[in-house]
Amino acid sequence: MSALREGHAIAVPLRVPRFGLWLFLLSESMIFATLLSARFILQGTYRPAELNQALGLAITLILLTSSFTANRAEIAIAHGKTSTFLRNLLATIILGILFLIGVVAVEWPEAMHFAPPSSGYGTVFFTMTGMHAAHVFSGVVILSLIYRLGRRGAFGPGRMWGVEGAVKYWHFVDIVWVFFYPALYLVR
Repeated sequence: MSALREGHAIAVPLRVPRFGLWLFLLSESMIFATLLSARFILQGTYRPAELNQALGLAITLILLTSSFTANRAEIAIAHGKTSTFLRNLLATIILGILFLIGVVAVEWPEAMHFAPPSSGYGTVFFTMTGMHAAHVFSGVVILSLIYRLGRRGAFGPGRMWGVEGAVKYWHFVDIVWVFFYPALYLVR
């Protein structure tokens, strides 16, 4: 306690925030599993023929590529390669933004014509993609903060928990899409 009074931080073993992150991701998994279940309970395997398959595949490839660049960023900073870290992290952020543009600015206006939110499939589609887009947006914000801190030299070998946590969250969001994409775009 005296260390706190003197203004010194108490060292917390890294396993504590890692455990907290995994608990958080587990709780988020329950939300996404519920949405995925609701899709099939409410609509079975119905999918509108008008759904833009090419766009669905394109945004999926964008998101999967962003996991690759996020992983490269994490590996780079672990080896002290700051410029490679920043370049790959920036690419991840840009790819995340492109995914959001594809979903919110392109896919949603198209889907309004054949699956409005008031329809069964529209409710499922907009809820699932909206919840996922909110997580991608929060991931982009987190990665942007990590990028800003990285430009200031906050990370390096042995001091990269912020990068590790942000990248794990990003991979989680990407994995969710790996389940949502076939459920929304491919099942019929």
